[in-house]
Amino acid sequence: MAPSVVDVISSTSELNTVAEKKLNRAHEAAQHSSYTYSSYLPVYDEETKFPATEPFEFVDRGLQANKAKPHLLQLDDPNVKITRLTPRVGTDIVGLQLSELTDVQKNELALLIAERGVVVFRGQDFKDIGVEKQKAFGSYFGRLHVHPVGAHVEGALEFHNIYLGPDNLYRAQLSSDRLSTTGYHSDVSYEHQPPGITMLTLLSVPATGGDTAWVSQVAAYERLSDPIKNLLEGLRAEHSGYPQAEHARRDGRFVRREPVKSHHPVVTGEKALFVNPGFTKRIVGLKVEESDAILQLLFKHIAQSQDVQVRVKWDDQTVSLWDNRVTSHTAISDYDVHSAAEGLRHGFRITTLGEQPVGVDGLETVW
Repeated sequence: MAPSVVDVISSTSELNTVAEKKLNRAHEAAQHSSYTYSSYLPVYDEETKFPATEPFEFVDRGLQANKAKPHLLQLDDPNVKITRLTPRVGTDIVGLQLSELTDVQKNELALLIAERGVVVFRGQDFKDIGVEKQKAFGSYFGRLHVHPVGAHVEGALEFHNIYLGPDNLYRAQLSSDRLSTTGYHSDVSYEHQPPGITMLTLLSVPATGGDTAWVSQVAAYERLSDPIKNLLEGLRAEHSGYPQAEHARRDGRFVRREPVKSHHPVVTGEKALFVNPGFTKRIVGLKVEESDAILQLLFKHIAQSQDVQVRVKWDDQTVSLWDNRVTSHTAISDYDVHSAAEGLRHGFRITTLGEQPVGVDGLETVW
């Protein structure tokens, strides 16, 4: 049977699409050929599939630390400067190299991150020490997470690629129908054992803008009235990875692990809120209107509480480490991603999985 007009048009369209992709790749290759960190450019492994994350025993390095942190915060070195960025969240450290920390110092750092939410290291050589040493550093704090849908670094599936520039408009396209590009979230909180410590290293930063903001979920919880606290402490919320996977498939991207849902306590035993607008979809056991009303109250509270937030400005020698269990964060894409003059925001995120969240009075996660 001779091909129909529709078949010919469809075949021509597919050929054009393939040709366009090849042309785009050639253009990107030429553009990136002089880029110092070209080996860290985003790639997608479209063959490796992973099963759901298996339960594992988590060792919290912060529990092994001296609470006074003498090896980290009480050094007799005038070049080390430690600054509290705000009263409730954020510490800035200058004069210490992450790549040179001892295990004792790493333990104290884990405790400091839990206490301060986010710790920012300046003047770092971390991006230049190589993938294996970077991976080993992250692994000290826990099992490394492989993102279900995101781009990664060649040879390091565990490095989630952060890339926003003129030749990759994914986030700009995704947010084009929204008033704001900000969206508070705790990374992949739908996992049965969601992340503990995460670290982000930026390799290239825009000329201005591109900050990240964190909010203390501990301080946000403390601001609530006692009746609301009492209500929330007995509740679980559904965190879902299904929308993220559906969006990836819609955009033609590969899903390397099938999505999961978890019902986590709304308030953890550390008395921190554990909900976020990115992945929390409903409160289990409530009517739709009740769940929506409570979640919208909490999401608005998280986003608008600038007095328990910190905004961090990056440069290409900055590494930030934060505790996903007690913070939410958002990128601030406030520069023109269409303009080459504005620069490129590119880096990699190393995410370590933590324990299964436990709520007040032993309330457990279920799935």
